[in-house]
Amino acid sequence: MRIGNIELGECPIFLAPMEDVTDIGFRLLCKRFGASMVYTEFVSAEALVRDVKSTIQKLTIAEEERPVGIQIYGRDVEAMVEAARIVEQADPDVIDLNFGCPVKKVAGKGAGAGMLQNIPKMLEITRKVVNAVKLPVTAKTRLGWNAEQLIITDLAEQLQDCGIQALTIHGRTRAQMYTGNADWTLIGEVRRNPRIHIPIIGNGDIKSLGDADRAFEQYGVDAVMIGRATFGCPWIFSRRELTLDEKIDVLEEQLRINVERIDERRGILHTRRHLAASPVFKGIPDFRQTRIAMLRAETVDNILAILEECRERLRDIR
Repeated sequence: MRIGNIELGECPIFLAPMEDVTDIGFRLLCKRFGASMVYTEFVSAEALVRDVKSTIQKLTIAEEERPVGIQIYGRDVEAMVEAARIVEQADPDVIDLNFGCPVKKVAGKGAGAGMLQNIPKMLEITRKVVNAVKLPVTAKTRLGWNAEQLIITDLAEQLQDCGIQALTIHGRTRAQMYTGNADWTLIGEVRRNPRIHIPIIGNGDIKSLGDADRAFEQYGVDAVMIGRATFGCPWIFSRRELTLDEKIDVLEEQLRINVERIDERRGILHTRRHLAASPVFKGIPDFRQTRIAMLRAETVDNILAILEECRERLRDIR
């Protein structure tokens, strides 16, 4: 599979762009464990144009994580175009357009999945961004606004005609948010459309490499993207099963990477969500209290002490 001149191999598996999740430390670990391509946290076009420091910082990428994409969202055409030009200066491999985020603060303002209610503007943004930059432009969207507006088969062709070089489809509507099951049948229908010649990337309910393998086999997608199942689990991309000790070592390394690259306070904030959500701690009795302690910890030493306690408790259980 290729996006522009980027060779991604056969059956590649991508890390989805997620706010407050796909920071640089996490991306580097996912890449090490086998992610074919990673994405930064998605960034607001208007915040980029206004030169908001915290948003600009999200554009920082490392050579070791390539190929890497930066995803932008917004509802204003000119702001999206200007933001794409700003992103191009950060030198990612791909610029991705977010037409799929369902959360109220994004979609409720007409951006992200909100664009599914204004297709002419979505297409105008896509055309103008494609024409404004030299990097490959891709897009990510959903099946439609709701079950009565499943427009993805036609929309995929329209976006392709605007010049995107790959399309990621999340198998839910905006109305579903993240509830119910992802419907891959329409994703497969888009992939089988003889008029579609760009790569189609499937997304939704991929919780393991086995799920990804089945998606390739059953729906013929060119790539699979994993989102929420990666929380606290960067090794999900690995074909090798890690030991308990190795997994906890990875979480400790993630903490150290974030602290070294940012600072102790913000590095901890970037890491705590992953620690509290990690599946490695399943089975610990009354883990709720430990999770609360993780989310409240304010120093590296405190978190490391909690992780080592978890390690011992899991050894006793297993």
